[in-house]
Amino acid sequence: MEHKIILPEGWQKSKGYSNGIIATNGRTLFLAGQVGWNEKEIFESDKLVPQFEQALKNIIAIVEAAGGKPEHICRMTCFCKDKEQYLKARKDIGTIWKSIMGNHYPCMSMIFVSDLLDHPAVIEIEATAVIPE
Repeated sequence: MEHKIILPEGWQKSKGYSNGIIATNGRTLFLAGQVGWNEKEIFESDKLVPQFEQALKNIIAIVEAAGGKPEHICRMTCFCKDKEQYLKARKDIGTIWKSIMGNHYPCMSMIFVSDLLDHPAVIEIEATAVIPE
């Protein structure tokens, strides 16, 4: 997949995400929201950091099953139940991000919500990837 990060002239480089990505020459993969449970749909923790790590690993497992790599993810939206917990955990989440995603930062949004369908989920991640032909 060819892709180009879009940054309007005069804008500061964003930290931890991209404002825009143009992706060409690939197949688009839409990923459903993934929560922090394992492949048997069992939550091993009710805490944000381990659930974030598992949800991100679930995203990557789907991308890889379609023949892609983490760097093929172009867009990601996170839904989190606890803003205060998220802000306190940003350093740990950043470390997990680097270990799984490296220096790839897709277009991202973080949305805080009152609840998620699958209890005791505290975070859900959905994504879109463009995988090379």
